[in-house]
Amino acid sequence: MEYRCLGRTDLKVSVICLGTMTWGEQNTEAEGHAQMDYAIEQGINFFDTAELYSIPPKPETQGSTERIIGSWFKARKNRDKIILASKVCGRGGNTWFRDDKNPTRVTRKQIFEAVDKSLQRLQTDYIDLYQLHFPERPMPWGSNPTRFVKDAYASAPDETPIAEQLDAFAEVIKAGKVRHLGLSNESAWGTMRFVTDSEVRGTPRVQSIQNAYSLLNRTFETALAEVAVQEDVGLLAYSPLAQGYLTGKYLDGARPAGARTTLFDRGQRYQTEGAEAAIKRYVALARESGLDPAQMALAFVNSRSFVTANIIGATSMEQLKTDIASIDVKLSPEVEAGIDAIHQLVGNPCP
Repeated sequence: MEYRCLGRTDLKVSVICLGTMTWGEQNTEAEGHAQMDYAIEQGINFFDTAELYSIPPKPETQGSTERIIGSWFKARKNRDKIILASKVCGRGGNTWFRDDKNPTRVTRKQIFEAVDKSLQRLQTDYIDLYQLHFPERPMPWGSNPTRFVKDAYASAPDETPIAEQLDAFAEVIKAGKVRHLGLSNESAWGTMRFVTDSEVRGTPRVQSIQNAYSLLNRTFETALAEVAVQEDVGLLAYSPLAQGYLTGKYLDGARPAGARTTLFDRGQRYQTEGAEAAIKRYVALARESGLDPAQMALAFVNSRSFVTANIIGATSMEQLKTDIASIDVKLSPEVEAGIDAIHQLVGNPCP
């Protein structure tokens, strides 16, 4: 396993981060425990979760993923071996997260309630990296737009200023409940506002940004990559396999039993115009090069200098073993050139 520094902290996290959002929906508690056991055997020390999980989000299963991690910590007594990341919901319409049944917002009151509930479910007294899951201000879907969306950046009259958000996060850090702060689904402008405000006002600095990044969406490279490198706010890449689409398992309308899109029909993000044609090209390149398509896609993400960690997720142990083994796959110059040639032709088909 390889390890990289988390922002400007003294934490060294595994390049492969274990994603957990299927636990409590597609995966049982026992399966989640088995995945964590195997991950640490392979040198993974970085887990990512959220109060939102499991996915798809619904009141009956909300918080189930954190509870599964918490029961594992209790059983294994190894909390100190894991760098744990979780997230607080940003602005959203769901009303089942907060006791007062209000929609989620990034206010001091909601941050305090969210972190306390996560700590209880996780059976720990601190979270290493606490991330703002999505911004308080209105944003284009996924915060990785492939084109300009009209009126997408209009401010909401009631949005909480970034300075107030940072003040609240500073309080939970001072209380020892959180060690470091991160962003998710954020833009270059938003990231720099957080960085600049923290530096000017002396509040905790963001150490990472968790955005979608895969062969089907490389928009992070055009502005955020420079921010990540120059400001030490590295990318925690999510959906590196585009929710499994880059494995090729959904090509030509295939819907394998038990797969996420088969079960929940939530793959529209990767069913856009041109997406299937792009996937076919990448899968063909991998097979022509003697590579597993999933491992080629993951190895590409692993190799980027602006990436701190690559968040993988699996519903089976076979998938998990394949994904973790991508750390040992090094792409040749010829394969990298082939990837870039495809990208030049197909661009970023998915948000």
